[in-house]
Amino acid sequence: MLIWNELDTAAQRQALARPVLKNSSALKQTVSEILADVEAEGDEAVLGFTRKFDCPGLTSLVLTSGQRDALANQVSDEVAQAIDTAFTNIKRFHEAQQPDDVVMTTSPGVTCEQRFVALESVGLYIPGGTAPLPSTALMLGVPAMVAGVSRKVLCTPPSADGTIAPEIAFVAKRCDIDEIYLCGGAQAIAAMALGTDSIAQVDKIFGPGNSFVTEAKQQVSLRPDGAAIDMPAGPSEVLVLADKDANPAFVASDLLSQAEHGTDSQSILVSDSRTLIEQTQAEVEKQLSVLSRNEITVLSMENARYILTDDLNSAIEVSNRYAPEHLIVQVAEPRQAMGRIKHAGSVFLGPWSPESAGDYASGTNHVLPTYGYAKNYSSLGLLDFMRRFTVQELTEDGLRQLGPQIMTLAAAEGLDAHEKAVGLRLKALQESGDE
Repeated sequence: MLIWNELDTAAQRQALARPVLKNSSALKQTVSEILADVEAEGDEAVLGFTRKFDCPGLTSLVLTSGQRDALANQVSDEVAQAIDTAFTNIKRFHEAQQPDDVVMTTSPGVTCEQRFVALESVGLYIPGGTAPLPSTALMLGVPAMVAGVSRKVLCTPPSADGTIAPEIAFVAKRCDIDEIYLCGGAQAIAAMALGTDSIAQVDKIFGPGNSFVTEAKQQVSLRPDGAAIDMPAGPSEVLVLADKDANPAFVASDLLSQAEHGTDSQSILVSDSRTLIEQTQAEVEKQLSVLSRNEITVLSMENARYILTDDLNSAIEVSNRYAPEHLIVQVAEPRQAMGRIKHAGSVFLGPWSPESAGDYASGTNHVLPTYGYAKNYSSLGLLDFMRRFTVQELTEDGLRQLGPQIMTLAAAEGLDAHEKAVGLRLKALQESGDE
């Protein structure tokens, strides 16, 4: 247990330090080489990496629509119903985010507009690893579908037998995703960003992944011939704000549910109650012993922090400073506390709102800024799958009224071509009026 007001500035900074990302020069170099190989050799490079890391006998990167449907049909009725419930809630929430175009007259004869259109093509990366992630497929596929993206590309590592999880195939079918490719890691990011014979280049790439995926996304986003990405990403994290009235078993379960994601995940409890912290620590040990992913979770909890503050206001200040990906507020008046919360990727209010709800089926998106980026990045939403652009139209009278001011500003900046572009038109208007 760390007593916040007894820590100096350096110790407070260390208390809120994230696990060190494996973002060494060696990682950068390895990913750079993978990107170069894919750029030079295309499908063959992607197939080679996929055979090496995932499926030795893979002969094609393409999962056909027929194969997708056959896999989707393997999903049990119970799982299908759960996915459909999550699909419906996520779809409803993202449909509510549809933006309205703006059309207004800023001055007489001058009309300005802001319009929204869907991206033309997106790449959706679904990690492989120790568990299938149909929830991530939903969080990416549903908003892409609602936005009206015409081309949706899904890449995910194949299993050793050259297929994907039936649950992911079910979600892909539900979200009208016809392009599915059997590849993962940095090579999948490279293929979507740069294009190969099988995988045409996309405009923007979405989805979480390991350190190689994260590094690849960052590298391709810096290339003029690459692709945009959704957001910077790091290991998953949760911070729980709790007071003396919180249920320690609930708090412990929330800390552990985040910790089981991976050994570099982080769980933090901040409370003004020493008793609650001690009871939660005991509950963590009790619940930890029976988890199926015990080995991963134990290592992850080495990154955990238990922080005692003088009062709830101080606890909220600690949370805002950390800017967690997930923030769970288990205090007596969570709505009141919400008014002082500034930085978080997604907030879960009250004892009956576990982080698991947002991860799966409440309707909000679980692709969130991590590693402190919640201070300046937002959770994934519908607008991430769209772009906005502006339109302006000036009438003759509009240019007569606004033109002189435009020319004055252009002259002040020394941009005489800008000034002349207006002056020529004003002269033409004057001459036409004299006729």
